[in-house]
Amino acid sequence: MSESFEIFMAAPPGLETYLADEVRALGFAEIAQVPGGVTCQGSWPDVWRANLSVRGASRVLARIGSFPVFHIAQLDKRARKFDWANVLRADVPVRVDVTSRKSKVYHEKAAKQRIENAIKDTIGAPISAEAPVTLMTRIEDNFLTFSIDTSGDLLHKRGFKEKVNKAPMRETLAALLLRAAGYDGSEPVLDPMCGSGTFLIEAGQIAAGILPGSKRQFGFEHLASFDADAWDTLRATEMGQTDQKFYGYDRDQGAVQMADKNATSAGLAGNCTFVCQPISALKRPEGPAGLVIVNPPYGARIGNRKQLFGLYASLGTAMKTEMRGWRLAMVTSDGGLAKATGLKFSSISPPIPHGGLQVKLYQTDPIS
Repeated sequence: MSESFEIFMAAPPGLETYLADEVRALGFAEIAQVPGGVTCQGSWPDVWRANLSVRGASRVLARIGSFPVFHIAQLDKRARKFDWANVLRADVPVRVDVTSRKSKVYHEKAAKQRIENAIKDTIGAPISAEAPVTLMTRIEDNFLTFSIDTSGDLLHKRGFKEKVNKAPMRETLAALLLRAAGYDGSEPVLDPMCGSGTFLIEAGQIAAGILPGSKRQFGFEHLASFDADAWDTLRATEMGQTDQKFYGYDRDQGAVQMADKNATSAGLAGNCTFVCQPISALKRPEGPAGLVIVNPPYGARIGNRKQLFGLYASLGTAMKTEMRGWRLAMVTSDGGLAKATGLKFSSISPPIPHGGLQVKLYQTDPIS
C-alpha cells in the first residue's frame, strides 16, 4: 500500500493550471503540470483520494509500470513477467487499450493481443470490452507505459444528477471555470441561465465541503489493491454544511424544476433558490455581492446567432443596472456576442474545448 508511483489527472487543454492549483491545495506530492493534465506521486490511497476529492479532474490514471520495447517478442516476454497480480484481480474482467506512436512496435492490434494473453495466462483474469477495469497502454518512442483507469465512469458523473438539459456543461469543467473565476466558496453565486444547475451545485458543494465523488463508485474498487475499510474511513471525512446562498434563474420551467431536484440530491436544498424568469427580470439578491457565472447559448448548436445579440445585450444591461458590486464570468465561443453585452472584460481566457467547440471565459471586475 505504501508503494509510490505516478498519478495522472486529466483536464481540458488550457485549464491545466487551475487543476494544478486544486491538486496542490489538496496536499498531493510532487505536482507537475503537463499537457492535458497534472501528475503527482502517490500510493493507492492517494489514487482513492484523488477520485474522491479533486473536482476538476475528468479521469485519474495510475501509472503502474513502464519499460523500453523495440519488438513484439520483447513486449510479449516483458508483459508475461509483469506483476499483474499486484494490481489486477483474477475474478475481475479487464479491457486492454493500446496506442502506439513513433515506435517500432507499431501494430496496435498485435500488441493488444500479446498483453491480453499475458494477463489471461499469468493470473487468469478474463478479457472483455465491457470490463469494469481498463488497462491503458501507451507505446511512444519505443517506451511502453501501463496505466490503470482508476475512475471508471468519467468523473463529471458525480452520482446525484437525475436529469440534464440540452448542451450541458460537465461538472469537472464547471469546477475548473469556477476556480478560474476566483471562486473559493466564500461568496454567493448567481447563474441567470442556470439550466440543470451545474455551476451553482458545484459552487455550493465547494462552499459546503461536499466531496465530489462521495455518491458514486469507481474503477479502483475492482482492483487487487483496494481496501474497503480504508476507503470507507476516507470517505467518512466528508463535510456538508454552508450558510452561503446560490441563485439560479432560467426562462425554461422544466430546467428550473430539474435544477431544483439536482440541488436537493446534491445536499444543497436549503442553499439554492431557483426561479423561472428571463434575463430582463433579473434583480440583485439581498446580501453581499458575489459572482455571476453563466454559460449562455452561443448560436453554434442552440439558438439562432442573430437572435442572441439581444440576449447578450440584456445580460449586459442587467449587470450594469441591477448587479452593481457583483462580477461576471461568462462562457461563450463567440467574441461578437460577448461584445454585445457592452461590458468591459478584465480578462479573456485562451480557448477551451467544450462540446466540440472552442469557448473562452470572459471576466469583468466588480460592476461599479
